[in-house]
Amino acid sequence: MTDAQWWKNGTVYQIYPRSFKDSNGDGIGDLQGIIDKLDTLNDGTENSLGIDAIWISPFYPSPMADFGYDVADYCDIDPMFGDLETFDRLVTEAHQRGIKIIIDWVPNHTSDQHPWFLESRSSRDNPKRDWYIWRDPKPDGNRPNNWGSIFGGPAWEWDEATGQYFYHMFVKQQPDLNWANPDVYAAMLDVLHFWFKRGVDGFRMDVVYLIAKTPGLPDNPLDPDADPSLPEDDIFSRQIHLYDGARPEVHEIIKDFRRISDQYDDRALIGEIWEDDIEKWVEYYGENGDELQLPFNFRFIQLQKWAADGAKAIVDMMEGAVPSAAWPNYVLGNHDRTRPATRVGGQGQARVAGMMLLTLRGTPTLYQGDELGMLEAKIPVDKIQDPWGINLGPERTRDGCRTPIQWDGSNYAGFSTVEPWLPIQDDYTWRNYADMSADSTSILALYKKLIWLRKKTPALNIGSYTPLNMPDGIFAYIRAEGGQRVLVALNFTAESKPLSLPGIGRILLSTHLDRQGAVSGVIELRGDEGVIVALD
Repeated sequence: MTDAQWWKNGTVYQIYPRSFKDSNGDGIGDLQGIIDKLDTLNDGTENSLGIDAIWISPFYPSPMADFGYDVADYCDIDPMFGDLETFDRLVTEAHQRGIKIIIDWVPNHTSDQHPWFLESRSSRDNPKRDWYIWRDPKPDGNRPNNWGSIFGGPAWEWDEATGQYFYHMFVKQQPDLNWANPDVYAAMLDVLHFWFKRGVDGFRMDVVYLIAKTPGLPDNPLDPDADPSLPEDDIFSRQIHLYDGARPEVHEIIKDFRRISDQYDDRALIGEIWEDDIEKWVEYYGENGDELQLPFNFRFIQLQKWAADGAKAIVDMMEGAVPSAAWPNYVLGNHDRTRPATRVGGQGQARVAGMMLLTLRGTPTLYQGDELGMLEAKIPVDKIQDPWGINLGPERTRDGCRTPIQWDGSNYAGFSTVEPWLPIQDDYTWRNYADMSADSTSILALYKKLIWLRKKTPALNIGSYTPLNMPDGIFAYIRAEGGQRVLVALNFTAESKPLSLPGIGRILLSTHLDRQGAVSGVIELRGDEGVIVALD
């Protein structure tokens, strides 16, 4: 590794394109909308957010059964988002601003409208039949095994025309590819080449750990500790997933992805890896650093209780597990999980969480709107779009974190000129980019200062991490590089706490955005406050 690797020392920003910016008045965000807002993300000055890379959720042609994660063509753009010419312009415009482009790749499944599946489904002897996972019923007429779909119900769909079931881990319109078929393997590797040649800098690989299934497809054991209150249709959550994903065989496949990536300069692979076992999770870096540069670390998202000891335990665990040649990463929010400002208990702690994310050793990824402190939206039942919420109940919907970005206080929050695909949140008249950019005390102002401070401060960017012993409720650590030492102290409570400084220093930034200057001895760390102190 070198310190110049962008995926190591940059800040990544996830864009959910449907909800970022609508440029053509159809109520849905698009690629031109992203181009229009690139200067807001990084125009080279500290008036912008200072983002180094954007990860764009799927924009491929799709029937939108799962809003783009049901891909009907891996090498084109859905007309609602634009076309390949617009995409090429986006790459060019982003690169001119020093912004890298990461695109979502969905290797586990396609749409049932993908030409590959249409051929596969046409007859049992079609050459592409084995591109997907087809099985006969059991002798008693039941489904091939007990596997469940994440989105509810069994994971097998009957095809009357050919008299077999096909497997789908997600909605039935998303049949899983058969990665044991070398033709599938080759076709999907060609997809990586296609986009690398168009100038993309990396891929975020959707549920990449699930693409290998156990030969023979045996039943999963039932989980004796499953929540008895789960909906009857939630078969997936009642099982221990030994055989339907996270198989050892996937590591050899990912190594092939990396070999392709390494044929191009300065490219990176990021993987969606939901693995609770830290030893298994860390294997996705590869034994010799030859798999993913960044297997996404979702442990902050999964933290059950927002508290200093829990956050410190996660960081210390990561620091102890990540190989010396690898690099950690942290995520606070994404398009699938409750907004951080809601999850951590309010705007004060949302600021503390942002300071933590942007000062730890490791690549930070933030989700669009978190820099505004956007809350999880309450979506009326009749407005729910997400198949997870439709199938398993409103409490499962992910729509609440997918509402459009609030650009200003005008109609539809400046996102569109017509009613958007999901409702605008009620606080848009003041929680928006325009008003918060003019407010030097806003959470947006804090995020800008944090990102730019990280860029300018080697200790915060690439420095070492040393945790400090602190009173309950405070998480503190020192980042150091060369002769530079920086203390970060975060108060996870609403109560003031005394903070003993290890020497004389200068406050560089407070989450309250109201103090700087020389300090020594014991200072007061106010409720819901984090501070960054340069130590002499």
